[in-house]
Amino acid sequence: MARTHSLGFPRIGARRELKFALEAYWRGESSREALQQVGAELRSRHWQDQSGLDWVPVGDFSFYDQVLDMSFTLGNLPARVRGYAGNDLDNYFRVARGRSAPGTEPAGPRGKDVAPASGQDSVLAGNADDKGACGCAPGAHDAAEAGVAAGEMTKWFDTNYHYIVPEFGADTTFRLDPSRILAQLAEARAQGVAAKPVLLGPVSYLALGKVRDAAHPDLDRLSLLPRLLPVYTELLQALADAGVEWVQVDEPILVTELSPDWQHALNLAYHHLKSVRIKVLLATYFGPLKENAWLAANLPVAGLHLDAIRGREDVKPLLNLLPTHKVLSLGVIDGRNIWKTDLEEVLDWLEPVAARLGDRLWLAPSCSLLHVPVDLASEDGLDAELKSWLAFARQKLDELCVLARAINEGRDAVRDELEANRQAVESRRRSPRVHNPAVQAAMAQCTTEAATARQSPYAVRAQRQQARFQLPAFPTTTIGSFPQTAEIRQARRQFKAGEIDAAAYQKAMQAEVARCVREQETLGLDVLVHGEAERNDMVEYFGEQLEGYAFSRFGWVQSYGSRCVKPPILFGDISRPDPMTVAWAQHAQSLTKRPMKGMLTGPVTMLNWSFVRDDQPRATTCRQLALAIRQEVLDLEKAGIGIIQIDEAALREGLPLRRAQWQEYLDWAVECFRITANGVADDTQIHTHMCYSEFNDIMPAIAAMDADVITIETSRSDMELLDAFDDFSYPNEIGPGVYDIHSPNVPTVQHMVDLMEKAAQRIPAERLWVNPDCGLKTRQWLEVLPALAGMVQAARQLRARHAS
Repeated sequence: MARTHSLGFPRIGARRELKFALEAYWRGESSREALQQVGAELRSRHWQDQSGLDWVPVGDFSFYDQVLDMSFTLGNLPARVRGYAGNDLDNYFRVARGRSAPGTEPAGPRGKDVAPASGQDSVLAGNADDKGACGCAPGAHDAAEAGVAAGEMTKWFDTNYHYIVPEFGADTTFRLDPSRILAQLAEARAQGVAAKPVLLGPVSYLALGKVRDAAHPDLDRLSLLPRLLPVYTELLQALADAGVEWVQVDEPILVTELSPDWQHALNLAYHHLKSVRIKVLLATYFGPLKENAWLAANLPVAGLHLDAIRGREDVKPLLNLLPTHKVLSLGVIDGRNIWKTDLEEVLDWLEPVAARLGDRLWLAPSCSLLHVPVDLASEDGLDAELKSWLAFARQKLDELCVLARAINEGRDAVRDELEANRQAVESRRRSPRVHNPAVQAAMAQCTTEAATARQSPYAVRAQRQQARFQLPAFPTTTIGSFPQTAEIRQARRQFKAGEIDAAAYQKAMQAEVARCVREQETLGLDVLVHGEAERNDMVEYFGEQLEGYAFSRFGWVQSYGSRCVKPPILFGDISRPDPMTVAWAQHAQSLTKRPMKGMLTGPVTMLNWSFVRDDQPRATTCRQLALAIRQEVLDLEKAGIGIIQIDEAALREGLPLRRAQWQEYLDWAVECFRITANGVADDTQIHTHMCYSEFNDIMPAIAAMDADVITIETSRSDMELLDAFDDFSYPNEIGPGVYDIHSPNVPTVQHMVDLMEKAAQRIPAERLWVNPDCGLKTRQWLEVLPALAGMVQAARQLRARHAS
């Protein structure tokens, strides 16, 4: 009998209940007990949703991030948060979000008493007086508490989920605190759940962390493994003592290229942990094992989980490699996308495997369902045909149970379910909504060489752009968005509900644009943005205006903490019927004499942040997006917009996990950006922006994009991302972010000056811009105004220093 299980379930709730509970707690509007009650209710509901499985994950729930949870379980807290008053949850949010020290905000143009707009709120913000801004309960701080920097945040493998990076040093020690996982286990047991605890494995934990030790910057993380393994042994023993039979230990680094040292570390770790009498299911996902298959198959564990969506080619070799006493769990349902599984196609290859493995076969989604929305049943706004093609988390588990019944009882036992599935799959395959002959013709006519080349090299363009814009040294700008106020969101809700008409909605948004322009002019910024008040999301906004996209109402997915995104559904060939941003950009430019940036989302980010069709190569879909957005770029230029930013925040996260496959991806990703950007004149300045990721190892590809200006995150990593410029001479202009917008902390002027001076050691000062790390949508005006005022002051100090 094949058994079923899940590697993890979405934790935000079908209606984002966790998001709203977190934000209420951070604002000081609810108690710690109220937040914990919401967490308990969500866990209970999600366990019930998975009750049809043989094994249900426990410990996959988190109030912010599962990697940060593991750091606290292992007692690996940064020194800067040790010894504070308050409970562990307070410290947890200090690491996740940071905290400003009282009185450190720089004076703005109207002093420190700048008030937020009436009713202003923010996704991550605290109260106006900053009480609770780190997520701590009001009153938890001593009056003299110093500022606390947030932990670095980066992408979880090749997903759009962000984790808090573990920090290591030569003096790092580990001390077990199993309270979180044991408490959740007790909750599950009380509800009759067949619990399978979920842990991040020790070797992946070290691989995902960074050394933060100025005295020992070259510390080998693997040197900490002997200190770490006894704590993992204690943890497994605590679970065994609690009566746990199976524990899932995730080692996703097994799908990456591993050096001999890291391969040895995996062997060492699991030979050490085998002393505990508990069954370990070693879980890998996000790719194939390839050369690591023998290693994974022969580690001393009771079972192995394989991503059979991305790594199906591993299955046949593993049948020969895996010892006959071990379980093989196959991820046969895609945990990363929302398309219905072709159940008969899966059964065709799975049935012979099941015949060979018998009771040793487990079935599961490919990875945690964290990366898909919770439930399709609520999506009344999707038309019936399109909805029939989709499966969210709950529906994926239904598919899993159908597959298991077909394996265990025969296909006749699920004949009706298989027939309904076959009809849906065939409907999608044949639908004229998916295939557009006009788009196919445009693709055939696009010659890459002509579409991707700028008229002149950067040196020539830079002179012509400076002559046009007359910008000072260290020019200041922002990344695009400004706070989405309560008024903005209310107007959007009223418009969608039909309570106000399009004219009233446009008037309200234009008033917000005017406000943003006034504030930026008062602050003294050099290149302005319109603030994006009219935009719900940087991908969804554009997808709503492109043919080939569809949109869910409740299809939310966690990006980090309480931040959720609702990825559009890219189901068909892409085209742009009408201009998307031109009128807004023209209106904003009419309000100021300073340069106004046109703001677009690039094709690679549109691709990587959507649920993408799986019936053609991703590169083909991306080229369709590039041609559509290129039309928008050219229309903005014709409308007189001289600076156009094309955000490619997700460029790096699309990288395959194996370096051997990088170049193929980078070739077509860079080509698509150039198709989008490079039809403009020399004096039109093209910007791009990239979010929290590691860029050092792909700098040649970023340079090949040939954007005139690139802005990237560097403040949270203390300019570490600029280490790449020690060995690589970046040819164009760059804005290394100096203001970490994912934290409520307001940086000091000196901090921003120091960061820029670090940058000037690697990049000529005449090619540096001063800007935040990312857009300001999730902040509140009370934080934004003093932070940007300080940023402008920092730029002025830099100009004075470098002019002398």
